[in-house]
Amino acid sequence: MKVIVSACLLGVDCKYNGGNNRCQRVLDFVKDHEVIPVCPEQMGGLSTPRPPAEIRDGKVINAEGVSVDEEFRRGAEAALILALDEGAELAILQPRSPSCGCHQVYDGTFSRTLVPGKGIFAKMLADNGIELREADEI
Repeated sequence: MKVIVSACLLGVDCKYNGGNNRCQRVLDFVKDHEVIPVCPEQMGGLSTPRPPAEIRDGKVINAEGVSVDEEFRRGAEAALILALDEGAELAILQPRSPSCGCHQVYDGTFSRTLVPGKGIFAKMLADNGIELREADEI
């Protein structure tokens, strides 16, 4: 099975703060599958590190108040095209991310308040029939 995986979960330093979210459970799960690592934020042209971003009123803004919605959407579209071209059946994504959150995202106030919803990339994957799991569901 081909699996799209948030690159940060695989140990790639692409997280907004320059680090990663390496998850051994994910690494163990995907060892017998074909892995397609993606970081939609980098694919959209954002640097690492970068200011944290959240979704407010359907648009992605960073902690400095600057819209990064275009970059998030461009990267999500590029990652979606890769997922579809590769025939990915499953995506394992970083929880709470404005790109990859599957169930909850931060509310855009930068107060660590979570609300129900999906990140930009996760929503595109779901809309295209790709099964979503967050790292903590593995």
